[in-house]
Amino acid sequence: MTNETVLIRCRNCNTRNRIPVARLQDRPRCGRCKQSFPPISITNRPVMVTDKTFAAEVLESPLPVLLDCWAAWCAPCGAMSPVLDDVARSYAGRLKVAKLNVDQNPATASRYSVMSLPTLLFFRDGQVVDTAAGALPRQEIERYLYRFLNR
Repeated sequence: MTNETVLIRCRNCNTRNRIPVARLQDRPRCGRCKQSFPPISITNRPVMVTDKTFAAEVLESPLPVLLDCWAAWCAPCGAMSPVLDDVARSYAGRLKVAKLNVDQNPATASRYSVMSLPTLLFFRDGQVVDTAAGALPRQEIERYLYRFLNR
């Protein structure tokens, strides 16, 4: 990890804080209200989420989240899997990549009107800020991520 930073919104006072990725493990505090942020786990692999874990892993994540909605029978979903694994490694500490099997977790898929597979949902502060449907090449995913992470 280099001198990259991530913007994290304080859940106490709603202030956006720019925190160096290298300091995320140090339990940083909000610059305004001094409230400690919850532990931020940095993983370089996609996190599997379910209907039960969705809120904690995605909606309450201090990091922006790229959610991959997929199914085991979907060939394009399988083709995108290694690309998303690579994205998770490349953006570790700045982005959480999560995967939701829509066949096993229909409540969350229905809630976000997932109609085609694969579907990528981009979450920031618990809200969907962008979506992309269909198998995308790495370059197109990078374009989405550039807009998403630099808002």
